[in-house]
Amino acid sequence: MHTFKKEERLSRKKIIESLFLKGNSFSQYPVKVVWLDYLLEGKYPAQVLISVPKRKFKRAVDRNLLKRRIREAYRKNKESLYEFLRERDKTCVLALLYISNDIVSYNEIEEKIILALERCKSEYEKTAG
Repeated sequence: MHTFKKEERLSRKKIIESLFLKGNSFSQYPVKVVWLDYLLEGKYPAQVLISVPKRKFKRAVDRNLLKRRIREAYRKNKESLYEFLRERDKTCVLALLYISNDIVSYNEIEEKIILALERCKSEYEKTAG
């Protein structure tokens, strides 16, 4: 199940607004994670938004490179989060925001995404009760 379908991407403005207004967040440098327990329809238990700021990376080539790296790291390691959510019959939305000022290697990004997904599960446990 190492795919990243369009249905897994967060694109509805209403959901994005509530994610940033009501969501919980934490940093796993170079990525900041904002997540929210949200009822989603569809077969995927999570939807994700990936963002790299134009303010820090003026060239679209650099932003696209970082987004590709984050997307690939998420795609390869999302299964543990999906299993966690399916066991609890829950769904959530999350945003992965790149916060570093430098272009980081893929290996470092993947390592931090894995840690971020694990932390997301533990944070979810704390808030769910």
